[in-house]
Amino acid sequence: MGKLDNKVAVVTGSGRGIGREVACKLAADGAAVVVNDLDEGPAKETVEAIEAAGGRALACAGSVVEDGFAERFVQTALNGFGGLDIVVNNAGYTWDTVIQKMTDEQWDAILDVHLKAPFRILRAAQPVIAAAVKAARAAGEPVPCRKVVNISSVAGLGGNPGQANYAAAKAGVTGLTKTLAKEWGRYNVTVNSVAFGWIKTRMTDVSAGEGTITVGGRQIRVGVNPELLEAMRTMIPLGRPGTPQEAAGAVYLLCTPESDYISGQTLVCGGGFAL
Repeated sequence: MGKLDNKVAVVTGSGRGIGREVACKLAADGAAVVVNDLDEGPAKETVEAIEAAGGRALACAGSVVEDGFAERFVQTALNGFGGLDIVVNNAGYTWDTVIQKMTDEQWDAILDVHLKAPFRILRAAQPVIAAAVKAARAAGEPVPCRKVVNISSVAGLGGNPGQANYAAAKAGVTGLTKTLAKEWGRYNVTVNSVAFGWIKTRMTDVSAGEGTITVGGRQIRVGVNPELLEAMRTMIPLGRPGTPQEAAGAVYLLCTPESDYISGQTLVCGGGFAL
């Protein structure tokens, strides 16, 4: 018996990296998971990995910023698994530069993926959750505790040079989280965020400018200044970056029954590091 048996989870950006580890961890503890990635291939690979381990999963590929995606994502959970219990807003990327060089396109793209997309997904989820709660109460049944986990960053808590767009978006995630915790408490939904520090992924595991990702047809440079990485090693009390598996563990904590009375909070997963 898993702690998440009979739960249905949706996880954006779960074809790779941290999101993949989150999806696999939730599935390993019993949840049926809707996996999302910008590209169909990675989404299907995560689904196959979950199924190979004995879990249940479906793919819902596509960009979280596309019109209509949020409704399609939620509907996939309903059609495939009959409900919605856990929402993890994880998808995102960085597109960095100092403010005097930052274009409107850079600003809008990062705000859209990190803040507007979670807003849209939660807006699409509300009628589903409200209807399920109403039905349970009408039948005299207990209302289960549902979970929302929004992914933030220490950049959103303390700011970070070169990331005005990303830091602003992640700060906005905090406001969204705290507001939804107050709005959805009546549905017995906990709404929390996890702020990651330095987690070793494909976007942070290369020197600045040495790696690229493709998003919406754009080639975007990723990576971190080597001098900054070395400085961060000395600033992190644990002395190293976190792994995607450790990052997923922080999200998992807020999806388990042990966190049923924790809401409106930001859990920092950064090895003790703070900006």
